[in-house]
Amino acid sequence: MAQGPHSPLTVPWKMKALSSAETQVERLADGRRRYSIRHEVISGVTPAMLVWWLNNMEGMCKIGDQEIPRYRAWHPRDHVALTYVRPGLDGRRFSQGAQIRIQEFFSANLNYKIDVIDEVGFLDETGFSHRNVVAGVELASMDYSFKEVRGGTLYENALTVGIHKPAFLAALNAPIQALKFPEEMGRAWLTHNVEEVGNLQFFLPDLYRAERRV
Repeated sequence: MAQGPHSPLTVPWKMKALSSAETQVERLADGRRRYSIRHEVISGVTPAMLVWWLNNMEGMCKIGDQEIPRYRAWHPRDHVALTYVRPGLDGRRFSQGAQIRIQEFFSANLNYKIDVIDEVGFLDETGFSHRNVVAGVELASMDYSFKEVRGGTLYENALTVGIHKPAFLAALNAPIQALKFPEEMGRAWLTHNVEEVGNLQFFLPDLYRAERRV
């Protein structure tokens, strides 16, 4: 059954502003639109923590004095649920060949609903990728890179919306985007993602250390 956005959770930190990151919106020659972000350094978070996190997003965690779903801690306003649908080729929940279901609403807006099953391209300490493919046609792609730097991780990513191959279907990019992912939704995603990535520094290091000790 489809879910609507939850009421925002109260967390003991302020989410980062869009202005904390460098963002860009581009229209590619084939009509696809790319939204890219160079985030402020994620303080205290290493690439190893990010790899662990992506394989351990289900379950609960303690934030302040409350137990909340981990995926909602990652974005206490917009996230609904994350489900590991199929393991990857190496048996991990998030690795090459894995499938994940993502349910969220950018800005908690009913018009900006995401409920997709994506396939993971790869995950290691340099980054990861996942794709939304319908009937063999890639409709959207997400590409991420990690680089350990002084004090944390430099995290860059891009969302590309539209069809690249087969080329004759590129004519559908404009109507698909207008109906399914208009530019204003893409700009809402930029804010969502800056907040989401920025939230990691506030809970992931403690969660990682606690669970790695078990």
